[in-house]
Amino acid sequence: MDKIKIDNQFFEIVIAYHLLTNEEYLGTVIDTIDTRYFSNKDIKVVVELITDFFLKRGHAPTLTELKSYLSTEDLKESFRNVVKMFDDVDKNYNSDELYENTEKFLKENAVYHTMLEVIDEYQNKKIDSASILDKFEKACSVTISGDLGHDFFRQLDRHIEDLEKEDKYIPSNWEWLDRKLNGGFLETGRSMYLFAGGTNVGKSIFLGNIACNVAAQGKTVLLISLEMSELMYAKRISSQLSRVPINDLTENTGILKDNITAYKSTHPKSRLIIKEFPPNAITANHLNGYIKKLVNKGIKPDMVVLDYINLLHCPLGNNSYERVKHAAEQVRALSYTYECPFITATQINRSGLNEQNPGVENISESIGLAATADCIMSIWQDEGDVELGIIRMGMVKNRYGQNFGTCTMAIDYTTLTLSQTQAIINTEEATAIDEAFSMLQEN
Repeated sequence: MDKIKIDNQFFEIVIAYHLLTNEEYLGTVIDTIDTRYFSNKDIKVVVELITDFFLKRGHAPTLTELKSYLSTEDLKESFRNVVKMFDDVDKNYNSDELYENTEKFLKENAVYHTMLEVIDEYQNKKIDSASILDKFEKACSVTISGDLGHDFFRQLDRHIEDLEKEDKYIPSNWEWLDRKLNGGFLETGRSMYLFAGGTNVGKSIFLGNIACNVAAQGKTVLLISLEMSELMYAKRISSQLSRVPINDLTENTGILKDNITAYKSTHPKSRLIIKEFPPNAITANHLNGYIKKLVNKGIKPDMVVLDYINLLHCPLGNNSYERVKHAAEQVRALSYTYECPFITATQINRSGLNEQNPGVENISESIGLAATADCIMSIWQDEGDVELGIIRMGMVKNRYGQNFGTCTMAIDYTTLTLSQTQAIINTEEATAIDEAFSMLQEN
């Protein structure tokens, strides 16, 4: 295959100049620079020398240190040749333009070299579609920033201004949960919320109800199902919104249509998109591609509900623990990309099945999943709760509010609709009640 010509030979000189003279620039691009990206052999040698020094010492080389690094005549000759090239470089290169063009240079070269790797894999019959997609996603996501972050003491006014801006939340419409989350799910995203529960305890029911509750607020909700069919989810949502029992939908399609039509007229901005993917068949990159396609069509989700994260395929990692952790990190990154909260669920392990309010240690597959999630709500049922029609919810981890307490949710099994009961119990109150009952029994 002929090498694709990338028209950036002069910019190679610009990069070399700033790597040598601008330590801030060097520190910014060090993680993404690759000597393979440079066609000029002398520039390649100098770039490798500078980056190698920085990675080993943590700072740009001084003139004295640089001289000691030029240990051979070949190195000295390459360095002299590169310095001569600097005569053509604009010494007052606009900073924003410099970073923008550098990012373009790195991204184009990353894509090009990824293409070469994929072609090599194909020729050697080592093709793996998931791995290829992941490689191209990484190449296309190469980014650098000239922003050094929030300079706390020098940017106090900016800090005060940020504090005066109130965070916006999307309510779950469950008073207890919204109170714990300081108002609901963080509207601007950058967060992943996790419901943890055993098999058949109601994780999908919680996710479906949240999707309905949020859509009812005039929001656009994307519901990704990796376990249940689109039709089954649609039936559940139809039942919840129309109040027609799920087992009676077929015989009451007329009532269903009338009720949903009436709902649409009172909630004109509501949008709920259900998309089914086979379990363990798509990666976070596939999910990103799908959401991007929706956004390009003018459908920007206000919330993404994923049922459920353990069924997301991840080619990275040597075992299930590492793969689930990587998948969680990628999903949380998507909440940054699309500036909306991601709500998902996970299984609890066997040790947590008999626990009241299972904790972080009971999260199935990976402690890394628990570490990545911003908030974790446990759901479980005590003995007799099914007959009583209740499901219990507890706060296990919460970066945005109180990290304790439980509440009781009532479930209508005919429509699979959840509602909060009046009895809101925190852990201390529950203990006090148990002690009171024990005293009564003793007497």
